[in-house]
Amino acid sequence: MNIPNSQMELPSVAQNYECPECGIRFWTKSCLNNHQDVHSGEKPFTCTECEKSFRQKQALKKHLRTHTGEKPFACTECGKKFPRKYHLVIHQHSHTGVKPFMCTECGKRFSQISNLHNHFKIHKGEKPFSCSECGKSFRLKIDLTRHHTVHTGEKPFTCTQCGKSFSTSSNLSSHRRLHNGERLFTCTDCGEQFIRKYRLEEHVLIHAEYNPFTCTECGKSFFSKRSLRLHHATHTALRHFPCAECGKVLCSEKYLIKHQRTHIRGQNVRNLNLPSPVGNSAM
Repeated sequence: MNIPNSQMELPSVAQNYECPECGIRFWTKSCLNNHQDVHSGEKPFTCTECEKSFRQKQALKKHLRTHTGEKPFACTECGKKFPRKYHLVIHQHSHTGVKPFMCTECGKRFSQISNLHNHFKIHKGEKPFSCSECGKSFRLKIDLTRHHTVHTGEKPFTCTQCGKSFSTSSNLSSHRRLHNGERLFTCTDCGEQFIRKYRLEEHVLIHAEYNPFTCTECGKSFFSKRSLRLHHATHTALRHFPCAECGKVLCSEKYLIKHQRTHIRGQNVRNLNLPSPVGNSAM
């Protein structure tokens, strides 16, 4: 599966400089000279900060910006600055709407080549990042990092207004909208607005009269898993899990563990001795 570097056409300039090692041709002699370092393996330019080595002086110069924080390339639209010109060019696509990278499988287009690479994993079914705790696999490394917080109970992102903590920055961003009243997601059918995208997705199903989630107890159908879960609580056959700290009764072990984190900070609640469920057996 070939991933195109860009949909842009290359200039029609003769490539007169050929590499004697691999036959690749270049437009300029300096490009050929830079390329030949690949074959020699030589990396003569070393960073004095971290001792990382590079084949080209220009590559070292760009790398040094990671230490100095220098960002010489500024966007004329919004003023945001970048350490590399390439990053600026990619950013400018967000203003122009240009998406030069196209998936050859489904035709979907992307503004960044990295997003196209990640998208290809959907078609290939590739999930190279596995959790060492439970074995669950993910397409992206960032998804695995977020998943790890399920096991550790870590919530490094804290709301400065109310002190509530979250496992991901996206959850914190969604929570902040509760304070400022911001509602980004609008239903095109009725105009109702929502703070979270998944709430809008659930709401749209109401207009479609699509209820794919059915209660196994009574046969009643619902438009979301969350609605079905809430409905299950109306059946008396639910098990009950009491909290040993405050006596509050939860309807599942999952919610009990989540609740116990309000009492115990920093401790892995997976290792707690959970009380036996009270009441009738599970459905």
